[in-house]
Amino acid sequence: MVFPEADSSRQTAHSRSTIIPQNRNEHMKITEIVCQILRVPSIEAKTASSQDACIIRVRTDTGLEGIGEADASPEVIRSIVDAPFSHNIACGLREILVGENPLETERVWQKMYRRTMYFGRTSVAIAAMAAVDLALWDIKGKHFGEPIHRLLGGKQHESIKAYASILFGQDGAATADIGRKFIAAGYQAVKFGWEPMGESKAVDIDLVRGAREGVGDATLLIDAGCVWDTRTALQRAHAFADFGIEWLEEPLREDNIDGYVWLRDRSPVPIASGEGECGREAFRPLLDRHALDVYQVDLSRNGFTEAAYLRARIEEIGARPCNHFYTSPITAAASLHWLSTCRDAFLFEDCVEDSPIRNELCHERVQANNGFITVPDRPGLGVTLNEDIVSKFLVSESS
Repeated sequence: MVFPEADSSRQTAHSRSTIIPQNRNEHMKITEIVCQILRVPSIEAKTASSQDACIIRVRTDTGLEGIGEADASPEVIRSIVDAPFSHNIACGLREILVGENPLETERVWQKMYRRTMYFGRTSVAIAAMAAVDLALWDIKGKHFGEPIHRLLGGKQHESIKAYASILFGQDGAATADIGRKFIAAGYQAVKFGWEPMGESKAVDIDLVRGAREGVGDATLLIDAGCVWDTRTALQRAHAFADFGIEWLEEPLREDNIDGYVWLRDRSPVPIASGEGECGREAFRPLLDRHALDVYQVDLSRNGFTEAAYLRARIEEIGARPCNHFYTSPITAAASLHWLSTCRDAFLFEDCVEDSPIRNELCHERVQANNGFITVPDRPGLGVTLNEDIVSKFLVSESS
């Protein structure tokens, strides 16, 4: 796919500022942390996080701005950014970050980690830190005039096979129609997930049969949405194996580590999970116990700094990495930068929800073309916010 130059006439001074400072020896400083909450007018009762967004904008005294986002409740993320100083290990992110050098991403991550200790180490506080971390790496790439994948060590893939990621239809027939739609759009792989899977064995098998009918011989992935006990999950894995699925995703609750270890050792199909995990401590028991075949890392819950660590651990244990992504082009671009540096990357999750936050938030269209998605090569993340869309869906801003 092509990443065209943005229309500069429609951007603010901050979003235009990708100029490299003339004196690289200057100590750049963070001057402002802006947290913007966007929401489409009609939120549906479904499991789709592209209906709203929490955008973090980090601004500096050189005029550079970096952007990031967190996939969680936007208001919860904002509270972690906005919280005032309470004491040395219970402090909001803005209080921690203003005045810091954004290029020192590892040191800044460690400072955030230390000073938010009482916020928890495996959940939404890490997701808020991840949004900031994406923005800092965006600034770093713009400062040095390099795409982030180069700063992470270099891409090993120019493009990656993408799978259309979408929710199940109401039944097998509706799911088949959805599958045909995305195969016709050029995808060679499709994943279906969540409701109404888990209602009964008959419903589950009807959904997967319809999915296979719809995608034909293409790669089929199934996301159960954490609905079964461990033995039922094994029964479904055997039933779904007859339909040739590439993997079975999140058949169990995310915290059922013992169950995942037991299931993976017995399942006839690969087991995938990890999308809800925030940071290395959340992933550690899954990695240490070799609980999964595919580890799904969401950049909007981990950031580049933690994701680099996770990449090394996944390679070390001989498993396969994939991204998780169901939000905006910010996370799509971040995911591509990271996944392209993973030696064993084989699929890219491409959210195909028909949402303006997914499709219009950035000037660049970050989506697959003929079943493959190309890694951006512009400095930083390589995407620029569409300020018209930001203004249209903005419901709250703090700085």
